[in-house]
Amino acid sequence: MRDAPPARAVLLDVDGVLLDSAASHRRVWDTWALRNGLDPEAVWPLTFGRRPEDTVRAAAPALDAAAERRALDALLAAEGDAVPPVPGAGGLLAALEAARVPWALVTSGGRAAVPARFAAAGLPLPPVRVHGEDVVRGKPAPDCYALAAARLGVPPDACVAVEDAPAGAEAARAAGVTSSGSPPRTAPTRSRPRTRTPRATRRSAPRSPPSAYSPAPA
Repeated sequence: MRDAPPARAVLLDVDGVLLDSAASHRRVWDTWALRNGLDPEAVWPLTFGRRPEDTVRAAAPALDAAAERRALDALLAAEGDAVPPVPGAGGLLAALEAARVPWALVTSGGRAAVPARFAAAGLPLPPVRVHGEDVVRGKPAPDCYALAAARLGVPPDACVAVEDAPAGAEAARAAGVTSSGSPPRTAPTRSRPRTRTPRATRRSAPRSPPSAYSPAPA
C-alpha cells in the first residue's frame, strides 16, 4: 500500500481539539434543556460538532431555532472566556508555525467567542477561520471544510482535519479532506444530582490533539 501524501495544510476543529470546553458547554446545554422541558442526557449527544441552531432543530423542532440560538449565545457569554486549552494544543500550533504549515480553524461555534477564548488560553489565532455563521449548511455538511481549504488556497485532498466529533469527521471526509480524529468527546459528570427521570422528548477530558499527519515542508 502506498503511503499517503504529506499534508500541505491542517484544518483544526476548536472545541474538544484545542479548547477544553466540554464542561462549560455541558452547563449551557443542561440549562437550556431544562428550561425547555427536555432531557439533558438526550440533548447533550446532539450537540457534538454541530451548530447550536442545528442542535435545537434536532432536539426540539417546534422551537424557533434562531431565537433559541440567541438564548444559547447569552448562556455561553455568561460562562466567560476562561476556557483552558486541551493539553498539547499550544505545542501542536507552535509546531505547525515552526514548520510553516498553513493551518485554519473550522468550528461550528460562533465567531464572537473564539478570539477572547483563544487569548485567555494563550493560543494563537490563524488568519483563516471558518465559523458556523460562514456557511449555509453546518457540519456534517462539507461546506465549512471546503471553504477553509479554498481560503488557504490548498486543494481539499492535500489537507488534514483534526476532529473529535463524528459530525465534524463526516464533514471533512465529504469535502475530500482526510480526517485525523482525536478521541471521541465524553460527557462530563453533571454537577447536580438528578431528582427526576425526565423523558427523552419535550413534554406536552480530552487527550492531546493527535499528530497523525505528515506535514510537508514549506
